[in-house]
Amino acid sequence: MKTVKILVMDAQGGGLGKQIVSLVKKNYPEVYIMAVGTNTMATSAMLKAGADEAATGENAVRVASRHADVIMGPVGIVIADAMLGEITPGMACAVAQADAKRILVPFNNCDNYIVGINENGIGKMVDEAVEHLKTILDNE
Repeated sequence: MKTVKILVMDAQGGGLGKQIVSLVKKNYPEVYIMAVGTNTMATSAMLKAGADEAATGENAVRVASRHADVIMGPVGIVIADAMLGEITPGMACAVAQADAKRILVPFNNCDNYIVGINENGIGKMVDEAVEHLKTILDNE
């Protein structure tokens, strides 16, 4: 079986990305995780959580998006100017146009309201995201 490359992307403090990296590595230690943060704080949090490699910034998002089989992160990574402006139009476009499957965790913030989100909390949504990853890995 080929090694699946997962791009985990996050901004601000990297808390969500850290949770995703940690849970994916716990459940699927054989996958390769590339972590890309919009800032060094987010990148560092994901690297400490167990990412195999990490980088920071817009060009890193563009390059990693081209090489990923799966992209995981908050829904804001596909919305230009989301996450308090940390997601540049180039980042959002790179993620949205990537050939990878995307598993996005919904948030109602930064003037984007997503209808149908239950107030399950971040932990539950991360669990669901990693559960969905299993269906993708099973089909690889």
